[in-house]
Amino acid sequence: MLATEVEAHKIRPAYLEALTLVERLHRRLLDVVKDEFDRRGSYDITPVQALLLYNINDDELTAVELRTRGYYLGANVSHNVKKLVEAGYLHHARAGNDRRNVRISLTQKGRDVHDIVACLYEKHLATVERIGGVSCDEFSVLNQSLTRLERFWTDQIRYRL
Repeated sequence: MLATEVEAHKIRPAYLEALTLVERLHRRLLDVVKDEFDRRGSYDITPVQALLLYNINDDELTAVELRTRGYYLGANVSHNVKKLVEAGYLHHARAGNDRRNVRISLTQKGRDVHDIVACLYEKHLATVERIGGVSCDEFSVLNQSLTRLERFWTDQIRYRL
């Protein structure tokens, strides 16, 4: 085996486990958000929609800007924005300079959802180290590794590696 083949063989199990964990963690985050809204008796919003409202925060954005932030798939953004506008969670208005673009922002109802997710995250912050066993230093290493992996994947697409 060549040196690069040995390295690839060595990293394979860790890389594939990381891929599985990233997928599973995203689904688990959606489960945690859903559970929080279920406990509150709020069943009219999906976890993806709740996270979308959380991430909009105080900004006024277009659906394209939401998608380019990297949080959502394109079709899902348009569909979820439409549903959230219909349900009264988002304001929408045509942009003054480009009538094709629709700018969106949170209504008070959307702000309430944002605040629920923010409180959930604050609750986690108070216990993740003590109960979850994940320290600030471990999060720093994790975040650095995930950022590098994201950059690697982005380069695979951008430069067709």
